[in-house]
Formats: sequence, structure tokens, C-alpha cells
Amino acid sequence: MSLKLMWEIRAFCTVVDKHSFIHAARMLGRSPSAVTRAIQHLELAVGAELILRTHKQLTLTAAGECYYAFAKQLLATQAAAEDQLAELGNSPQGWVRISAPEILALGFLPKTVARFSRDYPNVQIDIRFSDKSIDLIQETLDFSIRGSFPQSSELIGYRLWDYRRYLYAAPDYLARMGTPGEPEELARHDVIIHTAPRILRDWHFVSPARTLSHTIKPRHRFTSGIATFQSALEGAGIARLASWLAEPEVAAGRLVRVCADYRLASSKGLDPSIHAVYGSPRLSKGARLFLEAIRQQGSAIPDERAA
Repeated sequence: MSLKLMWEIRAFCTVVDKHSFIHAARMLGRSPSAVTRAIQHLELAVGAELILRTHKQLTLTAAGECYYAFAKQLLATQAAAEDQLAELGNSPQGWVRISAPEILALGFLPKTVARFSRDYPNVQIDIRFSDKSIDLIQETLDFSIRGSFPQSSELIGYRLWDYRRYLYAAPDYLARMGTPGEPEELARHDVIIHTAPRILRDWHFVSPARTLSHTIKPRHRFTSGIATFQSALEGAGIARLASWLAEPEVAAGRLVRVCADYRLASSKGLDPSIHAVYGSPRLSKGARLFLEAIRQQGSAIPDERAA
């Protein structure tokens, strides 16, 4: 049975169990539209309508009632088989496939892979670095690491670490252009913005004295987190960067925090996090161990919120 069909069956059973496409999507770490498409494809495959949809409720058809019983049994059998296979060997093996923001390619994940590979020589790691969200099911990934703020339809399977965002610039840029102390002064500066996975028109500033939203007019825009970071280091302008990434450069004298009284938060004043999103609640032993290795590596990062 194909992975795609198993996903469609799981989506169908979860919708029935949760009595809601939205709640099922959150449980599965997918968008409601993706869950809807999965069930539509399943109905085409079995040749029968399984769920009657109205604005207020979901009702199983006669075919849906019959199919649900077999589908639940199939999922239970698959889970039991996976548990048995996991117990066959003490050592994990095989491929672990994930996606991650490309900024994590700057040291963090390569270091994690190197350490993990020494402990688990029979596990191979496949990482797709991209600042855009990748479809976990379509790309057959075990999990995806994402930064910033999770979307409402996502399930945060694993919170890795929290962090804060600040504005940073290189010393030579500040020597030429001056050091802004307030967000309103950014209008006279070259601002670099990271446009993936989406463009934010306003940045939300929070300080002990006040909170404000400020419209940003960038000088430079990049879809690459690495390019945004490197451009700030090279003196191209002021960039919004994660504290865990930028503060070591501040300590080394290569970056300076500007508008230093302010952190940049969500419109609700929340700080972002690095988290993992699951395509399925069941991970292979190798994937679980690699995810734990990432968490442990992240736990060594100083918590800027305590500063």
C-alpha cells in the first residue's frame, strides 16, 4: 500500500474521530485544505462518498461507516507492525529525512549530524534546507524544523528552543550611517528584510517603555536567511536576526545590536521558537533519536530572554 493512500486513510479516520476537518488538520500537522483533498482522493479511490459535509456537522454515509471500521483496523495493524519492527534490533538504522531553514546549515545542523553519526553509524540523514515550508507528506519527510511562529493549522510536535529577535548591524555600517535608538529612526537607514516564507509589512517592537508597530521600507530583500545574515555582517544595512544566531557575532565584535531597548515580537507580543512539525504522530526510532539530538543541541543555546 502506498504512503499516499495510508496518509489519506489516516486523514479520513482522524476527521471522523475529531468530528472536524480543522481539528483533524491540527492533529495531523497539516492544513484543512490538505486534509480535505486527501479525503476527496480517498473517495475517488474507493468509488464512494464517505462523509456528508454541511456547515454545522459531518456525517458518515453508509459506505463511510463500513469503511471506517476497516480503516481503523488497518491503521492499528500498521502501528503494531511498526512496533514489532522497531524491537527487532537495538540499533536504529535507515534514512531519516527532514527539512529545515537554511540558516541552520550554518554550523548548527552539520555539528548535530556529525555527533549523531558517531553514536548511530547505521542511520543516514537527508536534510532539505529551505526557507519555504515543504509538504511533509508529498516529500515523504519524517519531520520539518521550522522557526518563527507556527501557523494555526500546525501541530507543534516538539518545541526545540525559544528565542528573541533584535535588530543588528555591522560596526562599519554604523560608523557611516549612525546608530538608531528608536524604530522611527529606521526610515533613514538601509534595512534588510528576509522575505521567506512571507513578507511582513510591519514589524512589532516591544520595549519596557512602549509597544508599537512600524512599517518597514527595506533597502534590500532576500528570500535567503543566510544572505540576510551575511549581508548584515558585510555592512549592507540593518537586519532583524535571531538572538541565538547574532549574539555570538556581537560578542566577537562583528555585529552590534541597534534600537537596543526593543525586541521584535509577533503582533500579540509573543517571542518566536524553533519547533518541529510532524507529518505523522509516529516517528521511526532513528527519527526520534535525531530529533532528540537536535533538541539537546538547541538546549545549549543561551536563553536571551533571561538576559
